[in-house]
Amino acid sequence: MNSSKLGYAFAFLAVTIFALQDGISKYLGEHYPPIFIAMIRYFAFAGFALVLTARAPGGIKAATRSKRPLVQIIRSVLLALQIVIAIQSFAVVGLIQSQAIFASGPIFVALLSMPVLGERVGWRRWLAIVIGLVGVVILLNPGVSDAADALNWSVLWPLGGAVMMGAYAVSTRLAGRSDSSMTSFLYTGVVGWLVLIMIGPFFLAHPTPGDWVWIGILCITGMSSHFFLIKAYEYLDAVAVQPVGYFQLVVGAFIGVLVFGEQIHLNLVIGAGIVIAAGAFTVWREHVVARRKAAEAKRAPTPAA
Repeated sequence: MNSSKLGYAFAFLAVTIFALQDGISKYLGEHYPPIFIAMIRYFAFAGFALVLTARAPGGIKAATRSKRPLVQIIRSVLLALQIVIAIQSFAVVGLIQSQAIFASGPIFVALLSMPVLGERVGWRRWLAIVIGLVGVVILLNPGVSDAADALNWSVLWPLGGAVMMGAYAVSTRLAGRSDSSMTSFLYTGVVGWLVLIMIGPFFLAHPTPGDWVWIGILCITGMSSHFFLIKAYEYLDAVAVQPVGYFQLVVGAFIGVLVFGEQIHLNLVIGAGIVIAAGAFTVWREHVVARRKAAEAKRAPTPAA
């Protein structure tokens, strides 16, 4: 198997496990506080991050050195809280609708990249952003055809989660300008764990023996999905991996319908289609602009000594 096929195999495996992980999170979130579930999950995540960085060149000591520690802390806190919100979203809104709204992440990344990263967004990406936001509005109430019907305010959970995920992605890019991926990964696991163990004790629960098994499986899926995603990025560029992420919505839809009895409305299909198309175009256009800038930088004359 060539490197490209291997990369796609890892990417599809990762997003499939992410979808299974979301299904387990929905079940557990319906019975226990989401912060408690996230705290237990982060015990495994932090341990995995420590083991992985310990095996990297320079070990943990090298990975802890960051030129942007405040940015690393902020992005790590954002992800930890976003996971709590995601679990809450799956429980109160539903797996399918929540994942569809989360698919708008690249749109919010494009919006936030302007003030945070100082990036310029051309008219094509602005058009994609506007169209994508229209899709998000449709997704906020996918079970009705009359816009005058009352909005289910619980959809603000996944919408807030999508915005936070966009902020996390942008802050990760900002940190990545000076820090290694291993530094970011270590901060993500350890800082997120520290935040949740400070909050988690106020939301302690007593799962049944059977549910402890599901919690254990959730921890395993959390570690394995991130590992496979890391492997995918070893063989593929981000622009190739990103569209594969939308496959998670397909797997999640099957789980939502078959396991939890959720319904797929026409508005949801239309909204998800718009969001996915706009998000995929935004990622692709961003890649095109980045390649153009890199080519221009190579052609630029070198200043005389």
